[in-house]
Amino acid sequence: MTETADLGGRAPRSRNRAIAAKHLAIFLALIVSWEIACRFGWLDPLFFPYPSAILVGFWRLYVSQGNIWPHLGLTMAEVLAGFAAGSALGIGLAICVGMVDRLRRYLKPYVIVLEATPRIAIGPVIIAAFGFGWTSKTAIVMLVCFFAPFVNTLNGMVGVEAEKLSMFRSMGANKVQTFTKLLLPSALPEISAGLRLAMASALGGALVAEFIASNAGLGVLITQYTGTLNMTSAFVCVLTLSALGYFIFRGMEALDRIVVFWSDRDRIDAAGRRRKAAWRARMGDRA
Repeated sequence: MTETADLGGRAPRSRNRAIAAKHLAIFLALIVSWEIACRFGWLDPLFFPYPSAILVGFWRLYVSQGNIWPHLGLTMAEVLAGFAAGSALGIGLAICVGMVDRLRRYLKPYVIVLEATPRIAIGPVIIAAFGFGWTSKTAIVMLVCFFAPFVNTLNGMVGVEAEKLSMFRSMGANKVQTFTKLLLPSALPEISAGLRLAMASALGGALVAEFIASNAGLGVLITQYTGTLNMTSAFVCVLTLSALGYFIFRGMEALDRIVVFWSDRDRIDAAGRRRKAAWRARMGDRA
């Protein structure tokens, strides 16, 4: 039984290693092609620095000078605070709207109008109201992170099958029991998807806020470096943001697989394969 289960577990791991190796090969091929294009003059090194120079820039900004750390910490603080506040507000308001039909009819259009308004237009208004400090930038990130959790939570709650609601009512369940036992579990996959979208947008919201008005943060560093044509350091900041966005999104996916485990089809299929292998092993032992 153990050997069969090990064989079932080795296949996905070997497949994942093969996929990772292919991605690494593609990445290295792109880097080498970029370096060659710069060396032969096909790309202007002034605007597209050598990858080797960018690597040196990483060492300078992170290790030898270390001046990127305060800006990185401030941007991440804005992202996390705005994401937490915006997601909490969106999910909480969606729960209230989903539980009260009249509130949903009157409030939902205003939320849609707010979402349709460009953030770049609302940003100066928020900064004028709250000033140029940390509060205004966090408020912009909160606004960016509000809509996806709100809409997904609301869709998850109102999308529950009418037969299930009728069954709960026929069993005498009150509103609290219906919410905790039916509406919330049914909406959790939608809520998780909304949180992933909100976290993916939070980094962009923080950069928009820093581009509008700020004296610190990765957005300010990018503006300063591009203004002086220090493109090597600018690329370091951009690649840092790309890596942050990637790891944040993958972290949210991992959290989603833990919290909403019943919606992870790959995990369910793997568990089914393990149970099937164990059953075959037991039947073989009995034979």
